[in-house]
Amino acid sequence: MSEPIKPITLPPMSNPQQEGKWLQAALHQWLDREFIPEAVNHQIAERATQIFVRQRLEGENDLGCLVIAIVTEMQAFDFSKSFYGEFAIANAVSDLLLDSLGIDRCCGQ
Repeated sequence: MSEPIKPITLPPMSNPQQEGKWLQAALHQWLDREFIPEAVNHQIAERATQIFVRQRLEGENDLGCLVIAIVTEMQAFDFSKSFYGEFAIANAVSDLLLDSLGIDRCCGQ
């Protein structure tokens, strides 16, 4: 029987502005790299980052909860000019954060 995946807790936010700038730039680069650079990618990265930073400032450090918050709040975003949707964005944020922390995405280690 396999073990359940343990929750991933991010370290407390020490510099919200710097963390937000990093995430917005990293997400924008990921969006441009995955398909084609689109003008809307900047808006998507900006909105996802706003959600992420606000959640973190409110004390949310659980990665799973942060992903759910991004999915939920990005549902209101107009993705009609994009190849992406809220799930792809939330998953990309999660992957970027895990990579930055040196955590293997496959197994949560």
